[in-house]
Amino acid sequence: MPMEQRGVDTVPEVERTSTPRDLVSILLGSNLCLGVIVFGWLPVSFGLGLWPSLTSVVAGTVVGVVVTAPLALVSLRTATNLSTSSGAAFGVRGRLIGSVVGLLLSLGYTALTLWIGGDVMIGTLARIAGLPTGGLAHTFVYALLAACTVVGAVYGYRLLLRLSKVLAVGMTGLLLLGVIAYAPDFTTAALPDTPYLLGSFWPTWGLSAVAAGLSGPIAFITLLGDYTRYISPQHHSPRRVLRATAAGLVAGLLVPQLFGTFTALAARASPDYAGPLVAASPTWYLVPLLITAAAGSVGNAGLMLYSMGLDLDAILPRATRTRATLVVAVVATAFVFLGHFVWDAQSAMTSFVLLLTAVGTPWAVITLIEHVRCGGTYDADALQVYNRRARGGVYWFRAGWHPRAAGSWALGAAVGLSAVSTPLYEGPLLPLTGGLDCSFVLSGVVGGAVYVALGTRRAKAPQPAFQAAGPGV
Repeated sequence: MPMEQRGVDTVPEVERTSTPRDLVSILLGSNLCLGVIVFGWLPVSFGLGLWPSLTSVVAGTVVGVVVTAPLALVSLRTATNLSTSSGAAFGVRGRLIGSVVGLLLSLGYTALTLWIGGDVMIGTLARIAGLPTGGLAHTFVYALLAACTVVGAVYGYRLLLRLSKVLAVGMTGLLLLGVIAYAPDFTTAALPDTPYLLGSFWPTWGLSAVAAGLSGPIAFITLLGDYTRYISPQHHSPRRVLRATAAGLVAGLLVPQLFGTFTALAARASPDYAGPLVAASPTWYLVPLLITAAAGSVGNAGLMLYSMGLDLDAILPRATRTRATLVVAVVATAFVFLGHFVWDAQSAMTSFVLLLTAVGTPWAVITLIEHVRCGGTYDADALQVYNRRARGGVYWFRAGWHPRAAGSWALGAAVGLSAVSTPLYEGPLLPLTGGLDCSFVLSGVVGGAVYVALGTRRAKAPQPAFQAAGPGV
């Protein structure tokens, strides 16, 4: 299979051969991994029992899918990734906001996937073969997983699609075996000695809905376009693509997350997930658990790393996608080591997803508002101005920025960060919301409302040519 050479440039119609079914395969297969499963552990670690955990995860996921899934239609029209497509709202330079948000989201989730997958692999190998569990073992396994992930990400979309199709079937079978394996020890009650993280039920339930449920779909706000840019609108209607996106996100997120809740309760996993998960596994499930940790981590982290490479390529147009992918792979691996050796897992993970949700949501809302405003009609050539290091075009606005969109996003993100509640930071607006984390709602509503209130500046008539720009673009 040839290595993908395309970066964030416009995908020609002849190459847009993927289908909505492929989209479901990617969203399902790539998410059946420990990096997503671990989010089902979060409600249990917050002090919730089975039903509060399930309701918070399901509620958060459904709300997130409603907000996130329509973004898939943007790249269906533009034939490029979502951060580049957002130039229609933010300007061809202002779309760097989306590139940075996407890079951070993918970086965090890639590191998380490799971290939890590596820890479970080491614990499983220790039980199977007596492998030492010290720093050297972690270093070797993390590096091995990262190397395998880089191969998939560098080869690109087609290889990752094939891998996702295999994982969608294989990982489903392994998780079903896991239900059987952990069923004898399962309990519906909250774990003893695990009080509500925020002191009482409803604030903790709300935190779970955002951190464990909502954060899953929000992680895809810049990723969906990486896949739908390869789907042709001439052969597949927006309605079919939207249905496929929603189905893939709901199944791909809820199946592993609910498995994580189930196993966390069965393994009595409160301060840590990986260790108790391995310790509670019956001997016959150790090999399937090892395969789950290895294969699932490579599939999920591969797609995340692929997206990171595209986002860095969009930020630094002179870098090729391959070089950008190798750079971000090194950074992601460094974060894996920090996650294991330096940070407290639960606090760092929860704080990361909540903060980025608050920052990313207003960007997604503004991008969707612009998609509705323009009726899904874009000047695909003008979106590529920054990537060609040129100037001009219908999305040039003011020096490549749309101040109204950028200002609306900044205000929405600031309000969201002021209303967030994490183990490491609490925003000053929390007393006004009764201690409930409403950062997602407030950031999206404020960012979108301000953008609409300021009035959207319509793009000028298409310009036939672009002026070459200097090295500073």
